[in-house]
Amino acid sequence: MKKNFIVMMLVASVAIVGLWGGANAADTVKIGFHAPLTGFAASDGKSSSEGAKLAVAQINEAGGIGGKMLELVIYDDQAKPAQAIPIANKLIGQDKVVVAVSGSYSGPTRSAAGVFQEAKIPYVSAYAIHPDITRAGDYVFRTSFLGEIQGRAGAKLIGETLGKKKVVMITLQNDFGKSLAAGFKEANESYGVAIINEYEYSMKDRQFGSIVAKVKADQPEALYASGYYFTAGPLVSQLRAAGIDVPIIGQEGYDSQKFIEIAGESSEGVIITTSLDRDSDVPETRQFIEEFEKRAGFKTDMVAASSHTAIMVVAEAMKKAGTTDSKAIRDAVAQTDLKVSTGTIKFNKLGECMKAVQVQVVKNGNWHRHSVIDDPKLLAPPSE
Repeated sequence: MKKNFIVMMLVASVAIVGLWGGANAADTVKIGFHAPLTGFAASDGKSSSEGAKLAVAQINEAGGIGGKMLELVIYDDQAKPAQAIPIANKLIGQDKVVVAVSGSYSGPTRSAAGVFQEAKIPYVSAYAIHPDITRAGDYVFRTSFLGEIQGRAGAKLIGETLGKKKVVMITLQNDFGKSLAAGFKEANESYGVAIINEYEYSMKDRQFGSIVAKVKADQPEALYASGYYFTAGPLVSQLRAAGIDVPIIGQEGYDSQKFIEIAGESSEGVIITTSLDRDSDVPETRQFIEEFEKRAGFKTDMVAASSHTAIMVVAEAMKKAGTTDSKAIRDAVAQTDLKVSTGTIKFNKLGECMKAVQVQVVKNGNWHRHSVIDDPKLLAPPSE
């Protein structure tokens, strides 16, 4: 099927509207989407938006939903909470979307969630991890893990799988880092892990000399270090340059080829908890990886897979609802049971899902499977 792609620049924000299929406005259904297309998180925004576009393209090429093509309306939130509220209002009031997806970080997602909840427009967070997101109300869902769950999985990985007991934590001071740290501290003692020190840093930091010196003096057996590819890359490089060769455990924020590019050889052996298994033989995952890399032209990552997942979830809900009525779509989202690239998605009454944590390790300059953590008790999300 012939594909058309239309790019529109809107005043006061960068907005990209993707259309697949030669349909006119009356023959389309709009899905709202926001991601950090510019600024410090632009690489994640590029991946997440390309993952969403792929999902829309695949659905439209298969005939759309009820004979209607999906129209993806994308805005740039620059990973800033202050940008997310006017974007949410624009998607609701101007663009008349029937459902929306966040392909962004926790700050913007938390801000937008309340707006969509008040308007009673179903809203799905693709990968933002803060626990308050789904607590905005019954129209808000999440297709990824909470930060606390990843933190608990990290404690199990270090204490049980790797057998390391003395850990130093390096914590990014934002919603992401704090949530991960809280989860790690919930579970570390259960796996015999002692936290011998914790050091904090800000999003703007790229020089970690002081922290590196303290970590070297601490002589830990492993490091649990939160961060994004653009902070983790310099951090890992500087730790390895100082001769600190203990296992470094990160999380989905590292999950990008950009981290490997920034850290270079220092990235080898770094282990992360995430939601995408590059070596999976599950058909939905393999098809996603192959199609994404063919169409996007670069290696996939967690945010691309998560945004693809979220769009597939809302599209399936619209198909089941058989209407553009937001309440019907919300109810269909709540009843989701769908196998996608990041696992099987089912929601509890809080809008959270539970799935296995994929553990990836850098080998020969690429992410590969290390192990899987699939412990229903450990990974259970809150239900209220």
